[in-house]
Amino acid sequence: MDPKCIKGVIPPVVIPLTAERTLDLKSFSRNINRMIDAGVDGLFFLGSSGEVAFLTDAQRQHVLQEAVSIVRGRVPVLAGIIDMETLRVIDQAKRAEAIGVDGLVATAPFYALGGPKETERHFRAIRENTELPLFAYDLPVCVHTKLDPTMLVRLGKDGVLQGVKDSSGDDVSFRWLVLENEDAGHPLQLLTGHEVCVDAAYLAGADGSVPGLANVDPYTYVEMWRAYQAGDWAKVKELQDHVARLMFLTRVVKATVGFGAGVGAFKTALWQMGIFETNQMREPVQPLVGDDVEAIVKVLKTAGLIAEDQPVRA
Repeated sequence: MDPKCIKGVIPPVVIPLTAERTLDLKSFSRNINRMIDAGVDGLFFLGSSGEVAFLTDAQRQHVLQEAVSIVRGRVPVLAGIIDMETLRVIDQAKRAEAIGVDGLVATAPFYALGGPKETERHFRAIRENTELPLFAYDLPVCVHTKLDPTMLVRLGKDGVLQGVKDSSGDDVSFRWLVLENEDAGHPLQLLTGHEVCVDAAYLAGADGSVPGLANVDPYTYVEMWRAYQAGDWAKVKELQDHVARLMFLTRVVKATVGFGAGVGAFKTALWQMGIFETNQMREPVQPLVGDDVEAIVKVLKTAGLIAEDQPVRA
């Protein structure tokens, strides 16, 4: 696949579970088909929103096998190959490639202490073991390494990387990455992981977005991308303001923090909208209950995603 085709809105797919914490295939298919029908340009499986860090290798393989089967080539499928150190990541890459995904997404290595030389060698070693497009996932909040824009562009020019998913939250660094990438002839496809500031990334020159919130509202993110392509910046801002308010659903959670508040809020919203059958989380994270669920429902009603008179699902 031409890496330049990997652009636009590429949601990181939230994975539905049964009450017993097994993959809920019916809800999984419903969510995937809903996003494709909304017009998304690709799907990213086994990222943070997909709870990749909580999955066994067998569970990862099952998710990717079912995802490729459901998508059926309608949009590109990107697979997270996130693991602690390089050889483990290469093993994940080979498994994903064998299943038939279209591209790979890898973070910097973590756990063992290293530095910039080890990080650069990490990505070069992955490239030596796969022919698929490779995207660097800049996620310092989880892996405790911030990827340097100059290094990323160098790896792009050398054909090691074909893109970057920037979830650093560092808008200054992202702007520098865009500029250095342009100066080098645009070797990298640059995707923002923001939900709330996608408009700013587009203004800087991003090639697309990877918003977890697009599981809940893919339509607005698709419309925003198309408005950006048309140069309608007033519309882009209007749509961004709408989903920025929708993102309040992660802010109203009071009982927990981290994955439980973020991905947990997305799952709870999808459950209350009837797309998921539960809001179950992977161990040891517990699903949201009580006041948190009611607060999320209120946000959904304000956004017009569920009817005002719809009762809270229990």
